[in-house]
Amino acid sequence: MKVVVVESPAKAKTINKYLGRDYEVLASFGHIRDLPAKDGSVDPEQDFHMLWELEDRGAKRVSEIAKAVKGAEKLILATDPDREGEAISWHVLEALQAKKALKDVPVERVTFNAITRDAIQTAMAQPRVIDQALVDAYLARRALDYLVGFNLSPVLWRKLPGARSAGRVQSVALRLVCEREREIETFKPREYWSLVATLATEAGAVFEARLVGADGKRIQRLDVGTGAEAEAFKRDLELAVFSVASVEAKPAKRHPQPPFTTSTLQQEASRKLGLAPAQTMRIAQRLYEGTEIGGETVGLITYMRTDGVDMAPEAVADARTVIGREYGEKYLPAAPRKYSTKAKNAQEAHEAVRPTDMGRLPKEVGRYLEPEQAKLYELIWIRTVASQMESAELERTTVDVQAMVGPRRIDLRATGQVVKFDGFLTLYQEGKDDEEDEETRRLPAMAAGDALRRERIAATQHFTEPPPRYSEASLVKRMEELGIGRPSTYAAVLQVLRDREYVRLDKKRLVPEDKGRLVTGFLESFFRRYVEYDFTADLETQLDRVSNDEINWREVLREFWRDFSAAIAGTKELRTSEVLEALNELLGEHIFPPKQDGGNPRACPNCASGQLSLKLGKFGAFVGCSNYPECKYTRQLAASSVEGDGEGTSGEGGQPGVRVLGTDPATNLPVSVRDGRFGPFVQLGEAGAEKGAEKPKRSSLPKGVSAASLDFETALKLLALPREVARHPETGEPILANLGRYGPYVQHGKTYANLGRDDDVLEIGANRAIDLIVQKEQGGGRGRPAADPGRPLGTDPTNGNAVTVKAGKYGPYVTDGETNATLPKGTSAEAVTLEEALPLLAARREAGGTKKKAPARGGARKAPAKTTAKSTVKTAAKADGDAAPATKKSPAEKPAAKNPAAKNPATKKPATKPTAAKKAVAGE
Repeated sequence: MKVVVVESPAKAKTINKYLGRDYEVLASFGHIRDLPAKDGSVDPEQDFHMLWELEDRGAKRVSEIAKAVKGAEKLILATDPDREGEAISWHVLEALQAKKALKDVPVERVTFNAITRDAIQTAMAQPRVIDQALVDAYLARRALDYLVGFNLSPVLWRKLPGARSAGRVQSVALRLVCEREREIETFKPREYWSLVATLATEAGAVFEARLVGADGKRIQRLDVGTGAEAEAFKRDLELAVFSVASVEAKPAKRHPQPPFTTSTLQQEASRKLGLAPAQTMRIAQRLYEGTEIGGETVGLITYMRTDGVDMAPEAVADARTVIGREYGEKYLPAAPRKYSTKAKNAQEAHEAVRPTDMGRLPKEVGRYLEPEQAKLYELIWIRTVASQMESAELERTTVDVQAMVGPRRIDLRATGQVVKFDGFLTLYQEGKDDEEDEETRRLPAMAAGDALRRERIAATQHFTEPPPRYSEASLVKRMEELGIGRPSTYAAVLQVLRDREYVRLDKKRLVPEDKGRLVTGFLESFFRRYVEYDFTADLETQLDRVSNDEINWREVLREFWRDFSAAIAGTKELRTSEVLEALNELLGEHIFPPKQDGGNPRACPNCASGQLSLKLGKFGAFVGCSNYPECKYTRQLAASSVEGDGEGTSGEGGQPGVRVLGTDPATNLPVSVRDGRFGPFVQLGEAGAEKGAEKPKRSSLPKGVSAASLDFETALKLLALPREVARHPETGEPILANLGRYGPYVQHGKTYANLGRDDDVLEIGANRAIDLIVQKEQGGGRGRPAADPGRPLGTDPTNGNAVTVKAGKYGPYVTDGETNATLPKGTSAEAVTLEEALPLLAARREAGGTKKKAPARGGARKAPAKTTAKSTVKTAAKADGDAAPATKKSPAEKPAAKNPAAKNPATKKPATKPTAAKKAVAGE
């Protein structure tokens, strides 16, 4: 028996079918070892000795593999073909050797770029040893990310309360987003005018021509800068005689784009399918691991973590066959196309992302796939096939028009483009991020000397616009251009920035939060070298040299640590006043924008004599008055978030984050949105200073509503909760809608029902509320929720139990009746399949997630495990490496604490005070 080790159970199942009975294929479930989340896991004093620790799940996997290897003919390590896959194989081998489980068992390493029968059988016939250079590059990357995360993040906690973490690549990506926002804020629009003449030929065909010159001088887009200049040109053009000066038609070609790399796949899936990079990679993983078609599980695409654009000769031949058959010989170029990447630091050892079989047309494969998988497969298929198609043939026509006003000549130009042969465009056109393609139009037939008739002249005012904010796609593209990060890191880095609340997505654009801008400002002020684009890119080049066996990985670490440790040590004596002074200087235009009346932007609007300055409190940074405590004026960082003339309100003990939205007409009290320890909330009035004074009315914000986007009308609706939605059809008693600690709910007497994901607590109607309450009442007594029958997925082959997906209190989950596993963030309950559910359940069982009986009343309860403040850095450190970020405890296992007022009666769970460690993590 030969034992084969791969990463995932889905992959193991497919490969086992291809290899037959002489092989036993086992899954490692990803990495089996990791660096412990504590000081000393990477020790610079011991030449960067790394302390690896078997995770609970990993220990079980190693035991399982060791048991299978005992007496085996051979151990074959068949993990993914990239740097991370090489590291997983290395970890497995190291762990087995530590257990002395191998003895005389030979070990081989095989790689394949696609999970197909031919690819796997070919790989098995070409074994090799573990590539130590790739492993060394992995070790160097993990060590670097650990050293940055576990040394820089604590500096942030001490010097910049509210900051969560910093990472080697994460911080540079955040700087890109913040710098773009700074460009937008400091942008000064410039006025310009365009002049367009609508003209007609002698045959009556109409076209448009734009002003491009006058009096022998060329006029650029911004040259006509005032209305007076535009009006002068318009007046002359309305008196002019028009004629064709010249007509020039030039042939042109447009060539297809190369097949997808990881980066371009993420970009195009974001533009065309609206998928976040993390979603794209998750769906691509499923396509790579395989789908059952015609009774056989087949991998549909090649490995999706690559920056190569070339394809295997047989794949190119396959694509050319499909083109000839499906589109005709005229769409087939005489010779195959060859591509090379232009990306910085690219490693082209792997093929591009492509279908494993071009003959599997999207229309045929789609019925076996879930909707998002089908869309992504089609995108990959058409991009790949189009890359081998004939170029599009165009004709670009330029018509120069002269307008004579007496002796004065004014020049205009009309351009058009006609597709003579669509070529690859019949199948595919690449999307754009921020600019639109020029309008494709055909100009009427004209010849030099032809007279033209003026229809109308239009002078239009324009203003230059600031650069657009980054989308996830354009940020990935920019990071790739700069050589920052690797293909497998982009999705994880973007996710960490959002999880840390350093950025938010607004209309599919990345907007930096104040917290993110402060972190970037701090790093630019005191660790500038380590957020420089060239420095980060050069470090990636060094890591690539390690993987090419050109340089020793410890030498890279020694050089980095020498300067980085000195920079860390230099902050020990850093005073808070120095930090604030640096941030006031760097973020001054954002925090204290110029006033329209020319007054001092830092003058306190409350006491007039004080100066506004950035201050640090236990909840994070805010703006306060220098006359504190006599003047208790505070506001959020961005002055634009304060209504009217910029006045804030007196904070409570210096609390930050107070934005006045308006005055409640019923009570004449101010309505404000504030930052609280568990999140933003709205408040009516102010808290009384006297002991025992009545607390002001408050309400948390519903999920999906941010403090920055909250308006006055919505705030009033939130403060009006609970609101009566309907009357119960049997009792006649009111049904109320309200927000609680664990989310929105409806209530009738002592019966409570949580609202669904698509319900809005402010808009839910009578019929829906009655349905929820009646359903809850029919499900059993004492307000417990009715049992959700769920959607059946199939049977778990390991235990024969039926597997279903259900809607849980803290999100959708899958269950086999004995074990529950929460669906990963972004996975839809409606789309999840049995193949996705089984690995989740298996992993949960390995982690000790099988259901247990509740302890007897009065019995001792196990104390919760302590959470260390340092552990929060682990995610950031991992996200900067090739590995996916560490998985956090799912909401189904432990609900996150949220603000304000009341606990949710639907769950009847008391509030839990955060531990000191958790406060450190949250910046409190």
